[in-house]
Amino acid sequence: MKAIERRDKTNYYLDLAEVVSQRCTCLRHRYGAVIVKDDEVISTGYVGAPRGRQNCSDLGYCLRTKLGIPRGERYELCRSVHAEANAIISAPRRDMIGATLYLTGTEVNEGGYIKDAVCCSMCKRLVINAGIEQVIVRDDKEHFRVIQVRDWVEDDESLRGVLGY
Repeated sequence: MKAIERRDKTNYYLDLAEVVSQRCTCLRHRYGAVIVKDDEVISTGYVGAPRGRQNCSDLGYCLRTKLGIPRGERYELCRSVHAEANAIISAPRRDMIGATLYLTGTEVNEGGYIKDAVCCSMCKRLVINAGIEQVIVRDDKEHFRVIQVRDWVEDDESLRGVLGY
């Protein structure tokens, strides 16, 4: 009998995040997030406008694109709640303490993975306060980066005035 090849667990959870991202309504990027603790999916989230509000996909335009705003800047003008934030909102904090957040992002127009994807500064603050221990970000179908959230605490980019991500 031939052995069954199984997907490694990290890429399995990243695959789930990628499937979740298919619900995105952003016209620029498709992000999906999955929070996992002790091999149990705690919560998922994707990019979309707050409940009851029109999404950019409904309106047919993105205000940030219209204004030429670069990636990672001026999120107060964005209609959407980010994938990480939606996943955090949907989970009890006690379940997120020590958990891992898996994150994937793809470009809507090109379809490829977002180069050097990472949580924006606002989502980093949410991840820190949620008690999540690490974030794993997909670089391509097989490769990913592991980020220790404590590094975001120790290297507070807001003190250096870093924009974008």
